[in-house]
Amino acid sequence: MPKITYVSVDETTRTIEVPVGTSVMRGAVFNDVDGIVAQCGGNAQCATCHVYVDETTADRLPAAGPDEDDMLDFTASPRLDTSRLSCQLTVTDDLDGLIVRLPERQN
Repeated sequence: MPKITYVSVDETTRTIEVPVGTSVMRGAVFNDVDGIVAQCGGNAQCATCHVYVDETTADRLPAAGPDEDDMLDFTASPRLDTSRLSCQLTVTDDLDGLIVRLPERQN
């Protein structure tokens, strides 16, 4: 099972095995990772699952789709080049070792 590492604002890390086909957001929610609110349940409609993908692993991800790109303009924390909605990141075997950093706030 791929391992995803979630890094909080205070640099605390949690590495979690997330099943293939599950979103990075659901991996966080199912494992009580603080910092992912996910108010819309993973429908790319609220931007409360915003993460910053670590630059060392960002090249493994497909480009953001138009809906995700639009919602990233409404994040509570600043949008950066590495910003993504974790609900739109489906875990594959290729994402084993993905590192995501949680923003200071989600809403």
